[in-house]
Amino acid sequence: MILNKILSWSKLPVMGMSLILLNTTSCIDYIDNVNPNEVTEEMMEVDNLKTGAFFSQMIRRVVIVNDGDKLDSDYQIAQNLSHDLYSGYIAATLGSTNHNGQYNFQEQWVNATFDYAYTGIMAPWQNIHKIATEQGLAEVDALATIVKVEGMHRVADSFGPIPYVTYGSSSLYNSMDKVYAQFFEELDNAIEVLGNYVNGNSNAKLMSDYDCVYAGNVAKWVKFANTLRLRLAIRVAYADAELAEKEALKSVQSPFGLIETKADRAELLHNMLEYHHPLHEIAYNFNSGDCRPGATIVSYMSGLKDPRVSSYFTAAADGKYHGVRIGITTSNMSNYQGDKISNLNIARASTPVVWMTAAESSFLRAEGALRGWAMGGTAKHFYEQGVRISFEENNAAGIDDYLADATSTPGAFTDNVGSDNYTFTSKVTPAWNESAGFESKLERIITQKWIAIYPDGPEGWSEYRRTGYPEVIPVVRNSSNGTINTTLQVRRLPYTRDEKINNADGVASGIAALGGQDNGGTKLWWDQRAR
Repeated sequence: MILNKILSWSKLPVMGMSLILLNTTSCIDYIDNVNPNEVTEEMMEVDNLKTGAFFSQMIRRVVIVNDGDKLDSDYQIAQNLSHDLYSGYIAATLGSTNHNGQYNFQEQWVNATFDYAYTGIMAPWQNIHKIATEQGLAEVDALATIVKVEGMHRVADSFGPIPYVTYGSSSLYNSMDKVYAQFFEELDNAIEVLGNYVNGNSNAKLMSDYDCVYAGNVAKWVKFANTLRLRLAIRVAYADAELAEKEALKSVQSPFGLIETKADRAELLHNMLEYHHPLHEIAYNFNSGDCRPGATIVSYMSGLKDPRVSSYFTAAADGKYHGVRIGITTSNMSNYQGDKISNLNIARASTPVVWMTAAESSFLRAEGALRGWAMGGTAKHFYEQGVRISFEENNAAGIDDYLADATSTPGAFTDNVGSDNYTFTSKVTPAWNESAGFESKLERIITQKWIAIYPDGPEGWSEYRRTGYPEVIPVVRNSSNGTINTTLQVRRLPYTRDEKINNADGVASGIAALGGQDNGGTKLWWDQRAR
């Protein structure tokens, strides 16, 4: 099929070039008897390949999957060894103990988080935008822009100010409030354009051969864009409450709806894109296992008697679930790679890479309702709805008993092969308590949201930084030389070595907009909750 042709030659250049070059460079990898750095006009005119190849490229870079160009190790350094750790979902069991997990940032890994997004998302989007503008393909431009926002908000939420609003015309960085304003404007425009394209036809198709998320179903893309706008609205609630409510109301009041069922959630389609989940390879095949379940999520789910735990993790040899703290120091890491520790319950060829769960949509509305916004129901309703949907998404039973449980709380963490134990102060329970105060209700919502969106490390980390929930177990060893507070934990990634070398003025503008030191302890614009 056409997609197979794309996957064989829709490659962008190797990472590492300066951002200035990234703004103007994009190329195709190979096809028979063709210059590997060029693609002919004739090639690109066949079946919308001119935009389709770039669109498929973007989709495969929001969350990196092994497609022959990028490997499982690329996912590992760009996301797993940062976001997945800091969210409390995963712990690194690498042979080396001196790395990001101990706040000793590795330059190559941080470079990957930044560079892969610009080569794999921004550069192909720029090509699509140019072609779509020239050919009057507003719908294609809108579709690509939604993917761009989904991919790049993760980058902004990692670093802070980034080159975005002025991308393509300037190498300077834009402040986060301006970047988010652009996200909202772009989503507004995309929803309007695609909404008109659907125009009552729920089966309207676009870019079907290249769409590895919704197989060209435009109505589902609009629901995703609406829900993405709601996610970003909630994200800025502590930084700009008025803007947050305004954008949230747009999403809830939109006639095109939000993601509400598993069938509508955003995930990569195995039947269109041959891939395996990168976490499987990292957990099972990299050096006897380079990662294991994080101590925080295992302790929460075990203490709350959460039936979803068996969907997420495998039991250890004693039949119980045991995780690992990040930042551990040991001379024998193999102890944490053996059968005394649980592993990730991820099927190599069938577990999907999920961008947005259906449950998240309900939890977003629950928080909005808690804040007094008109979300179409009460916080309790959406909270319980979110938990129910998450149970459905994970094929878990016992939802009624779980939601009625007002006594189970996060369990104390006992290191099953060492002595890095931890006792939680959180007393959150699954059962909703209508008489509780705002913070107690918010903790319930975010805790269940955090459980439901596992293993989406970027979102889990962002929600912890934004709200302080759940109670993520702090790092054992903090090697930041005092730049990161162990209790507050890491707040961002520092800017990359390559950008500092090749785009010094741009980085300087980013640091100025950041309003603090370029280190992991400086809070982002939306990270304003007092604690």
